[in-house]
Amino acid sequence: MHSKVELGKPHAVCIPFPAQGHINPMLKLAKLLNHKGFHITFVNTEYNHRRLVKSRGPNSLDGLPSFRFETIPDGLPPSDADATQDVPSLCYSTSTTCLSPLRDLITRLNDSGSSNVPPVTCIVTDGVMSFALEAAEEFGIPGVLFWTTSACGFYGYLQYATLVQMGYIPLKDAGYLTNGYLDTVLNGIPGMAGIRLRDLPSFLRTTSMDDIMLNFVLTETARARRASAVVLNTFEDLEHDILKALSSMQTPVYAIGPLQFLEKQCNDTAALDMLGSNLWKEEPGCLEWLDSKEEKSVVYVNFGSAALMTSKQLMEFAWGLGNSKQTFLWVIRPDIVSGGEASLPPEFLDEVKGRGFLSGWCAQEKVLNHPCVGGFLTHNGWNSNLESICSGVAMVCWPFFAEQQTNCWYSCGKWGIGMEIDNNVKRDEVTSLVLELMVGEKGKEMKGRAAEWKKLALEAAKSSSYDNLDKVINQVLLSR
Repeated sequence: MHSKVELGKPHAVCIPFPAQGHINPMLKLAKLLNHKGFHITFVNTEYNHRRLVKSRGPNSLDGLPSFRFETIPDGLPPSDADATQDVPSLCYSTSTTCLSPLRDLITRLNDSGSSNVPPVTCIVTDGVMSFALEAAEEFGIPGVLFWTTSACGFYGYLQYATLVQMGYIPLKDAGYLTNGYLDTVLNGIPGMAGIRLRDLPSFLRTTSMDDIMLNFVLTETARARRASAVVLNTFEDLEHDILKALSSMQTPVYAIGPLQFLEKQCNDTAALDMLGSNLWKEEPGCLEWLDSKEEKSVVYVNFGSAALMTSKQLMEFAWGLGNSKQTFLWVIRPDIVSGGEASLPPEFLDEVKGRGFLSGWCAQEKVLNHPCVGGFLTHNGWNSNLESICSGVAMVCWPFFAEQQTNCWYSCGKWGIGMEIDNNVKRDEVTSLVLELMVGEKGKEMKGRAAEWKKLALEAAKSSSYDNLDKVINQVLLSR
């Protein structure tokens, strides 16, 4: 039974988009709200709940009296695959089928006779699960959108409606993907001077107005204006110009990151620490192997939870790393090669014996913070980008899709902490950029910049972002 104290708490229902890169930051935010006195109901899809139980063990989601896990169906056909689901299918399915199960869940939670939890007082939902705002409106409670992108990524998506109006998208035909059209510089976007079409989130690269992802972005960004507030896992020093441009939206926008630094300030994390969010089983051998290396000597390679590549691209990365003669730790997801198996030839494995460590998945924040990691070859997903900044580690960037292109443009051009690899990856370019990152002059400069950003991120977590989180709680979530 829950105590009367528990029943008197504010109750936030937290709903991440059902992919690894969205669940991680939402869990951090949910832990912070729990630390600040909220009862939490964290809503995973049934598919991802099964994956979490499989990767973390059957009791890993038992939670605490004030932190519970619930599930809703994602509307897709059943599957037992241990892989990220197809993103367009997931976007279409969640946006068309999840509202009704969410409504039923909230009704059940509010029925105190059967649930013994406080009534739901607010909803915090992923920026791309904005259907939940309809539930918030129906129940008469605040609905906050947590866009788990960078501020520049979110702002990039907000440009889509204007770009459609101006005739930039959809593209006239498939030839426009390769004829230089994507290099068109877009003038007149406040805070994004000099940005090209190719640097904006990649779902605009379509020839059809009926494209699922184009329409999904247009719907989600339009609905963002109905939220009680939008929160972003970033900090003001890093994305000042973009946050200023976003402040002209009628919805208040708050920078509350980096969440991993705010999370460290919770003094009751022992129980909360047990609640993890990795959908693949972490392989602990990575950290032991790193312990045996020299300081700043290892290149960490990880393309995240959703990027896909061809076997040819995998080979180019492999031999590029092999030929650099640098020590590396490479996380290769079992499902990273589209339509095939991620296997590397024996001659490559012989070549890198002793200086290359291959793993299926790892605890990335721990790896990036390890003193022996000296650089990061990444896909520029926002979690990875921000974790790199928080660890003071510079990057070689290979953006795959969505707003990773925008993060890359800012990392390389504005923040001075990255160098981009061409999408059509070649081993010689991988070798030269990895060498520049680890032992070159530009690499040294980038590491200096990364260390400065880390310092500013730590300061933000104690000041502006901390204050912003308090504002979101007191002025928005508790405002009924």
